[in-house]
Amino acid sequence: MTEPPVETVTTLDTTGLLCPLPVLKARRALKPLPAGAVLEVLATDPGAVKDFEHFAKTTGCELLESSEQPGGVLRFRLRKPA
Repeated sequence: MTEPPVETVTTLDTTGLLCPLPVLKARRALKPLPAGAVLEVLATDPGAVKDFEHFAKTTGCELLESSEQPGGVLRFRLRKPA
C-alpha cells in the first residue's frame, strides 16, 4: 500500500489588503508551485469570499476551504490543478 503524497502547503498572508490584491497575489504565488500543491491564503477583505470562489472557477483550482478564523481573518485553501 502506497502512502498518499504529502501535500505542499504554502501560506500567503494578504490581511489588510483590499480587492483585488488578495486574488492577484494568490495568482502570482501559485505560478511557481507544482501541480497539486496547496496554497493557503489569509485575508480580511469581506469581498475575498466571492473573489476566491470566482478565481477557483476561472483557473481550475480546487477551493478546498473557505472559512472565517477568529478575529475576522478569512482562510482559503486552493489546490493547483494538474
